[in-house]
Amino acid sequence: MTTSICRVGVDIGGTFTDIALDLNGVIHSTKVLTDYELPERAILKGVTQVAQTAGVQLSDIDQLIHGTTLATNALIERRGARTAFITTEGFRDTLEMRTENRFEQYDINISLPPPLIEREHRYTLKERMDVHGNVLIAPVLKDIDLLVEQIAANNYESVAIGFIHSYMNGAHEKMLRDALVEKLPHISVSISSEVSPQMREFERFNTVCANAYVKPIIKSYLDRLVVTLKEEGANCPVFMIHSGGGIISVESAAEFPVRLVESGPAGGAIFAADIARKYSLDSVVSFDMGGTTAKICLIEQQSPKTAKVFEVARTYRFKKGSGMPISIPVVEMVEIGAGGGSIASIDSMRQIRVGPHSAASEPGPACYNRGGLEPTITDANLLLGRLDANNFAGGALILSEDNAVDAMSKVIGNPLNLPAKTAAYGVCEVVDENMANAGRVHAVESGKDISEFTMITFGGGGPLHAARLCEKMGVTRFIVPAGAGVGSAIGFLRAPFGYEAVRSSFVRLSEFDAIQLNALIDEMKNEAMSFLRQGMPEGEPEVECTAFMRYVGQGWEIPVNVELKSFTQEDSIGFKKSFEEAYTTFFGRPIEGPDVEIVSWAVKASSPLPPVTEVEQIDATHQAEPVSQRKVFDVVKGDYIDANIYQRENLKAGARVDGPAIIAERETSTFVTSSFSATVQPDGCLLVVKR
Repeated sequence: MTTSICRVGVDIGGTFTDIALDLNGVIHSTKVLTDYELPERAILKGVTQVAQTAGVQLSDIDQLIHGTTLATNALIERRGARTAFITTEGFRDTLEMRTENRFEQYDINISLPPPLIEREHRYTLKERMDVHGNVLIAPVLKDIDLLVEQIAANNYESVAIGFIHSYMNGAHEKMLRDALVEKLPHISVSISSEVSPQMREFERFNTVCANAYVKPIIKSYLDRLVVTLKEEGANCPVFMIHSGGGIISVESAAEFPVRLVESGPAGGAIFAADIARKYSLDSVVSFDMGGTTAKICLIEQQSPKTAKVFEVARTYRFKKGSGMPISIPVVEMVEIGAGGGSIASIDSMRQIRVGPHSAASEPGPACYNRGGLEPTITDANLLLGRLDANNFAGGALILSEDNAVDAMSKVIGNPLNLPAKTAAYGVCEVVDENMANAGRVHAVESGKDISEFTMITFGGGGPLHAARLCEKMGVTRFIVPAGAGVGSAIGFLRAPFGYEAVRSSFVRLSEFDAIQLNALIDEMKNEAMSFLRQGMPEGEPEVECTAFMRYVGQGWEIPVNVELKSFTQEDSIGFKKSFEEAYTTFFGRPIEGPDVEIVSWAVKASSPLPPVTEVEQIDATHQAEPVSQRKVFDVVKGDYIDANIYQRENLKAGARVDGPAIIAERETSTFVTSSFSATVQPDGCLLVVKR
């Protein structure tokens, strides 16, 4: 008798909470509106619905894997815990001074984003390590006791500790943490030598402050979630997706919640990478458009591109450098405020602007009939005929076209002297151009031509906008996977257990020390494995090592893949050769003369990816039968035209759908413009190709 395996993926977004249940390889899914007051209520509601659909009890669930935007939202909205920051004497204002980079070069009135923790809540301790981790000034016990008294007197919920060069030696941070925990056991404490042991103090300080700022909120939420599920009969273990795309235990997530920032989008990238593996695609751009944001990620050789630093809450026209840097491993992507709930407006130059503000789930777009009064992308799509007012989210929400017309006319149409539907067209064109431009720039920054990529699109809004984005970017084909509407939640179920340990440790190749390096790598490997073993099933993990290297005198380093082994002194030659090959890939040729140095290391341990059944692409064998028709605005034709409507669950492998057409399903709809044709593939994916 075959034992049933039931796993659930849950993705909390800004508008919808997506649930995907995998029962022996069969996916059941649903979307429910996100509950901002108690997010776990929406999770329980959605899990209960999808369990009933699958015919299982909550007690039958073996595992729940969760990703959330709660940490991100808390940072963006500045509604975290009352937090203090303690740093080395003389460095109190590092958070305020930042890196002195001018992200808007010609603005003489440039305004820097405010620090996460204000000056009055920042404290210093007289101590100092040198760049090698040697003690220059040891902290005095009297000074530590005075600091503890100050923290206690100001009723802080959380404390962040970041000392200079503590990434090389965290002894002073641990000493202060022990003193705080001993006398103030109710306070949450985060230290930078554990949260982000990497060089560059501004990024490291900001990361530990962000961790401390959201730690009490996330821990409280995760505790409530586990208790709520158990009370309702779901006694399964709960795991979290971190920003790097791996699964960690809920206990680890509660200790290092800053690693949950971007966890939802990471699940989407994993979902797209899984489809890329099935179709043997080496150059893929994933396009995930939800209710609040749109995310674009390059996936090459069937693996999402990653980085070790990213920004949250860019405040100045979304320019790089204007946000809050977080120094942790992350799936690299571009994210803009362009989701179904993104609000449209008119600027001072009478131009249409969309986002970054969102109507979210409360009150939601005007057409939701929940009190929203501002026009959104969802309202525009409804007016353009791309959405069925009576069959949105499987009929769970009845949309109001009258409300959409009123909002669009009042905010966009009347000021510009345009009919509501023309204004809706303008809104969609603006947001599509914003997203297409973001995709083009993201590809160019990586030295790629995006027109050579295949797009994999998902999320509630992705399939609606994919065809138009492809037209703008010159992409000739895109894939809409089965379950696209809840793609990130399904991605959680495809993710490996994994953890990436990072360290900064300078070593010049001319001074290469194999013994010291082996000790460091062993320590990092043990750290990664300790997190991995908290949830990973039995089996041999895969371990990868990356060295971040540069020429001496350069300001930034590049990643170089390194074979993990016991290193010898002779390996310095191999390191230089690998670096020069990577440097040539990035910049065309190596530089003769300067010495090479290794700045940081990353060791990633993960469970093996499950095998996939490769899909052999098929051509159309028959024309699909539409279920109805309705007027849909087609940009290529420049007018409303009759478009065939299809129900995706009725389409068989080999069915062909020529645009203009709408292929509807419960969680999303695919808009096939007149320049594209779709063919249903053997696994249920829609392969949409330019005619």
